[in-house]
Amino acid sequence: MIKIGLLGCGRISKNHFEAIAQQKDAQVVACCDIIPERAKEAAEKYNIPFWTTKYEEMLKRDDIDLISICTPSGLHPEHGIQAAKASKHVLTEKPMACRLNEADELIKACEEAGVKLFVVLQNRLNPSIQLVRRAFDEGRFGRIYMITSNVFWTRPQDYYDMSPWRGTWKLDGGAFMNQASHYVDMVQWFGGPIEEVKSITATLARNIEAEDTGAAIIRFENGAIGSINVTMLTYPKNLEGSITILGEKGTVRVAGTSMNKIEQWDFVDQQPYDVGIDQHNTEPTSVYGFGHAGYYRNVINTLQGKNHPISDGLEGRKSLRLLTQIYKEKSDYINSEKRK
Repeated sequence: MIKIGLLGCGRISKNHFEAIAQQKDAQVVACCDIIPERAKEAAEKYNIPFWTTKYEEMLKRDDIDLISICTPSGLHPEHGIQAAKASKHVLTEKPMACRLNEADELIKACEEAGVKLFVVLQNRLNPSIQLVRRAFDEGRFGRIYMITSNVFWTRPQDYYDMSPWRGTWKLDGGAFMNQASHYVDMVQWFGGPIEEVKSITATLARNIEAEDTGAAIIRFENGAIGSINVTMLTYPKNLEGSITILGEKGTVRVAGTSMNKIEQWDFVDQQPYDVGIDQHNTEPTSVYGFGHAGYYRNVINTLQGKNHPISDGLEGRKSLRLLTQIYKEKSDYINSEKRK
């Protein structure tokens, strides 16, 4: 039985609590939040025997194997390092940090402590994406020419106003870093090492520090071109979360609101599984999809020595590196403004 302590009982924690509850060999034994009412409510709702507002208090417990970190993105490294120093395995929500050097510090701390580090990239487990990955690994695309991803969602001002950290450079980042993080990961997962990135970002309608809209163009080392278009200003609701891969011998588009529906599937060759691609489509109730349960299954299997991690710290770092490349010009501007 893997015993878990969960830190941060806010918006995303529901997916973690419910995913863990589906595992017969895992249990949340403690939860923590700086807001007492939120920690207490989570403990009561999910039958968690211990709750606290003090992270240090939870880390002292001997019955915890893994800390699941669901706090603001900018706090992930600090909280993960504390867990590692307490000899707990670390699972952190995406992105693993807002700055690459802090991600490296977290990776180093886990290595030095001899604990495992997991970064939640659950959309890799979408049934539709898993099928695309199978075709990709089998070489059915041939040479990849272009990869595009669109994240056309909506986040009203009151979403950002719910918590003062949202939309800040220090703790959150903008539409790319937060909402589109999984799509950035998906583009680099299929595209591979990156040679060059150019981007334009803007804050057009939301009262936040970071961007609500942006576009990035990527040149991969293999010569393929990628693009990512993101906005949180779509009217009146989330419209699209997609990835399209154009290759020498195949074209695939996975869309829906969160890469949950295969809309195009064409290859030169034919395989038996091409007939039933519709069965890989899902209808998630939110943009988070259904991947957390599968992700926790992989984490538990890894801790039990039965499997290898789907996305560890080094995998999480790859998408964060692309995010920092997208933000490079903006970061230079921010730093110059601070120096004035």
